[in-house]
Parts: sequence; C-alpha cells; structure tokens
Amino acid sequence: MDHFLYKNGALHAEDVAISEIAASVGTPFYVYSTATFQRHFKVFEEALAGMDHLICYAMKANSNMAVLKTLAAMGAGMDVVSMGEYLRAKAAGVSGDKIVFSGVGKTREEMRVALTGGIRQFNVESEPEMRLLNEVALDLGVVAPITVRVNPDVDAKTHAKIATGKSENKFGIPIAKARAVYAEAAAMEGIEVVGIDVHIGSQLTDLEPYRLAYQKVAELTAELRADGHNIRRLDLGGGLGIPYARSNEAPPLPMDYGQVIRETLGDLECEIEIEPGRLIAGNSGILVTSVIYNKEGEGRDFLIVDAAMNDLIRPAMYEAHHDIIPVIEPALGVEPAPVDIVGPVCESGDTFAKQRDMPAVQDGEMIAFRSAGAYGAVMASEYNSRPLIPEVMVKDDQFAVIRARPTIDEMINRDTLPEWL
Repeated sequence: MDHFLYKNGALHAEDVAISEIAASVGTPFYVYSTATFQRHFKVFEEALAGMDHLICYAMKANSNMAVLKTLAAMGAGMDVVSMGEYLRAKAAGVSGDKIVFSGVGKTREEMRVALTGGIRQFNVESEPEMRLLNEVALDLGVVAPITVRVNPDVDAKTHAKIATGKSENKFGIPIAKARAVYAEAAAMEGIEVVGIDVHIGSQLTDLEPYRLAYQKVAELTAELRADGHNIRRLDLGGGLGIPYARSNEAPPLPMDYGQVIRETLGDLECEIEIEPGRLIAGNSGILVTSVIYNKEGEGRDFLIVDAAMNDLIRPAMYEAHHDIIPVIEPALGVEPAPVDIVGPVCESGDTFAKQRDMPAVQDGEMIAFRSAGAYGAVMASEYNSRPLIPEVMVKDDQFAVIRARPTIDEMINRDTLPEWL
C-alpha cells in the first residue's frame, strides 16, 4: 500500500497534487510520502511484536536526511555500509548503539570513526577484516562488538546482481568455517562476539530461502554456544521484496516473514535484528517526468521523457520493472496502446520500458514511475552532465524540497583546472 492516488482526476502524493509540486520544482523529480514510510516501518514492528528486536533500516535504499529523521523518530536503528552512511545516521540523530556497520570492504578509517563515535556492532565479513578491526580497537583502547556474517549457500531465487547468500558470492564466511573463525575471534582482546549475521539477497519473493538459511543459523547458534560463545543477537539481514508490477502475484507479507523467524529462531532467546530497506522505501516514492516528444518509429511508437537512466538506473542495470502511470487520470474506456518509454541519454540502454501498454499521453504531460523510493535517487549520477534531480517529501497537505536540483553552473564550478590550462 502507498499514498499515491488519483483524486479528482489527478495523481496526488497524500493530499498534495503532483502538478503542484511540478509547478514548483520542474520535472523530473522524486517525491516521497511520509505516511507510507511510517506505515511500512510499523508493519515490520507488528511482524516482530513480542520478540526482543531492533529494526535497522538499510540506508543504502534511500539515505536522504529527511527519510532518516522520519524513521529515526519512530525508533529505527540504521544499517550502514560506509563511513558516509554512518555519519549521515549520526547527523540524523541516531545513537551509535542503534547503528550496525555492514559491508565487505570496511577500511581502517571507517572502523576508527565508528569505534570512536559509537557502534552497535560490526558485521564482520572476513578473517582479514576481523584482524584489522581487532588491531584498530586495541589502538583505541576499546573493544569492538561483532557478529560474523556467515554465507549459508542458499539460493535466494532473485536477480543475480542482488543475490548474496550463495557460495560464489563475495559476501560473508562459508558457514562450514564459522566455528574456526569464532574461535579465532574469542582469542582477540579487541573483539567481543555478540552474535551471528546472515543476509542472502534482495527483492526476495519467496519465504523458503529465508527458512532454509535461518534453520542453518539455528544449528550454528547451538554449536557456537556449545563451544562457549555467548550468542545473544541474530542479525537476519533484509531483502524482502515489493510488488513492482501490480498485476503480478504479491511477495510475502512482513507478518508471514515474522512467522518464519518465530518458527526457526524463536526458541533461542536471542535479540533479533532485521535490516529492511527496499520494503520500507520502495513504494514510498515515485519518479515524476514529463513527456518531451511522442515519436512514431518503424513498427513501434516512443514516449521520450525528460528523466533518463542517470536518474533511475534500475531498468538499465537490472532489467527492472516499474509500473508507469499518467499523472492525469485516464478517462474510463480509454484503450491503452504499446509504447517504448525512453530517456534522452544517447544510449539504447536508456530505456525504461518496452512495448508497455499506456493510455495516450501528450507532449508536455507527465507520467509517474511507481515504486521508485528505493535505489532510485541514491544510485543517480550526473552522466551526460545532467543535474541530479530534486527530492521532495510530502506530509499530509504540505511538501518540501529535501534535496534541490543543482544548477549547471554549480556542476561546472565543482571542477578545477590545472595550472597549465
């Protein structure tokens, strides 16, 4: 569910007309719904009700400060994968004891900053990382809390570029090596083992891979406790999918996901951490763009819009589907026709949809890409010297620009010329 609905024939974000925002900031732009962010966070809280837990929002999905402040106000922790994300979380008012540091390539400086500023835990992904973390902690005179990310070799049945739990993926330590790695950790003076971490991928639409992975985590928990480790926290990652295409069968609900956690891990008396990103942010945002031209091609028609692959790269990078709708509600009985929806970048990959059935949209009118709140703005670039597009947040009948579009001059002036030029 989201809060982007037609009212009186026009698309609204909550109680704000999209056309009103467009008149203020121009197209293209992202717009986010506060109510949708809040609702999706509450759904996860309800799914884990009665269990000792912390929901750490995966900031990589959407790290705008207004988004972080909205979720932090609801009690969210943060899952970060870089020093920049860590410092953003702190700037949003999230205390260090609610920040989890993930990622396969943590640097010495990132470790130092997090240990100095406060951290809930590091999700350690390799033995060399653990040894470096121990060294940094000892240099600072502190102890670093860790979980070890284990790779359960479970096929998440998702896109190859966002699968993380198979043996050939770069993430984590093979679960068969876990006991040896934990034994090494226990001998390190700068390390404190607090739990186990597992994350098998993103955009999962089936609960069975979770069940298989969590069963392996339950077995490992028993083994590690028998070895003398105080396993008291289980970080289960995120990855639950969202319905990008509304005509498709819906992915599992968070409540059903929570039931899988209860059935596989509920008797271990561990604190549960989950790290949802896409399901909280995805349907909380849309991308709005204007049609520049209707173009008749050889055997197909094109809608050329003012958004491009640099603004929303998911279709080009992942062959991702986004539902696309007109901002002006089509009249009843209007028959859609297939069109290719493309951007102005000079690459064939700058294509959002091929032969998508759409009602007629005239030059200058707007269309909206649904489910664009996650991995949209955060993955954008200035390719072709196109400015990053504005981000706007709506709450009830108000809206605010939460990241402005830079001017071309601002983009140019960031470059510096060498003396010989």
